[in-house]
Amino acid sequence: MSIVTGKEFIAKFEEFAPVELAEAGDPVGLQIGTLDKPIKKILVTLDIRLEVVEEAISQGVDLIFAHHPIMFRPAKNLITDNPQNKMYADLLKHDIAVYGAHTNLDVATNGLNDWLGQAIGIENTEIMHITNQTGYKKLAVYVPKSDEEHVRVALTEAGAGKIGPNYENCSYTLEGTGRFTPINGAMPTIGTLNQTEEVEEARIEVIFPEHKTAKIERALFESHPYEEPGYDLYTIENFVDAYGLGRVGDLPEPISVNDFSEKIKAIFQLEGLRLVTTDPSKMIQRVAICGGDAGKYYPSALKKQADVYITGDVYYHTAHDMLADGLTVIDPGHHIESICKEGLADLFTQWKASESWEIEIIQSDLNTDPYRFK
Repeated sequence: MSIVTGKEFIAKFEEFAPVELAEAGDPVGLQIGTLDKPIKKILVTLDIRLEVVEEAISQGVDLIFAHHPIMFRPAKNLITDNPQNKMYADLLKHDIAVYGAHTNLDVATNGLNDWLGQAIGIENTEIMHITNQTGYKKLAVYVPKSDEEHVRVALTEAGAGKIGPNYENCSYTLEGTGRFTPINGAMPTIGTLNQTEEVEEARIEVIFPEHKTAKIERALFESHPYEEPGYDLYTIENFVDAYGLGRVGDLPEPISVNDFSEKIKAIFQLEGLRLVTTDPSKMIQRVAICGGDAGKYYPSALKKQADVYITGDVYYHTAHDMLADGLTVIDPGHHIESICKEGLADLFTQWKASESWEIEIIQSDLNTDPYRFK
């Protein structure tokens, strides 16, 4: 087992849910404290409230990892008579770092909205509302066979060789003969000035997201033995990664709106929910779901031919528009996003095993839903 620093842990997470995927203005990332320290215990939570901070202090936590950022708006002062400011002060006093992963976790592949879709049992899921598309490039580099593995590993560690969410370390190799003549002031690793050299080489091909181009090229130059590596970069036009809000899929069997609403209450352990429909007995099968306050995205659910849309915090006038457009909506509240606690804990536990990290991951025991039903 090995000690992991906060920087190492968050670097791993941001490979999974890059901050670039977050909506503009969303304050994701480190918000309090430092990641430049060992992390032995992580608390995962939906919200960070006073009682959550007390829980973290009592548990001896080094890092709180939250879905909802602790600071959506800047503090106007640091007077600790204000409960919110006191919460910040307590975190700093106990050296507890706070990291928030909000809309980048919402849209990430196998992230929050996928967890919600899995929880309600929809199949053949697709993105409801695309927010980002990432293009790919292919690198083809020529390397002496003796250095082939070293260069390939360096490119992989820099982020190359991943295809979709389920495959990594992907590459292709061809073997052949490279030829070159060093001239002028060259300092060749192999060969002699003004003499043509032949070297048994491997051509390594890998693909990577285009936003990692600079990082991949840097890894190439740092690992390649040649003074002037020979390589080609290609733009791939037939493959993109799409990211977005919400998921749409099909239930195994049709079900009435009323019965499905009861099922949603049971799945998310709700005291109640709001239903927007003209016919509670209507049979439905195609379902769209989006965590949080996503009523404004309901046209995307309609475009995906959803029979029912599940989201929280639906506004009064938006509900009227939904009815006018013939869409049934279930509003189970914002707090169903607390599924993130289990999802993140499972994800971090997998990383702990694969990386042999000496770290403890705990889920907050607290219910931070501010609403109660009477």
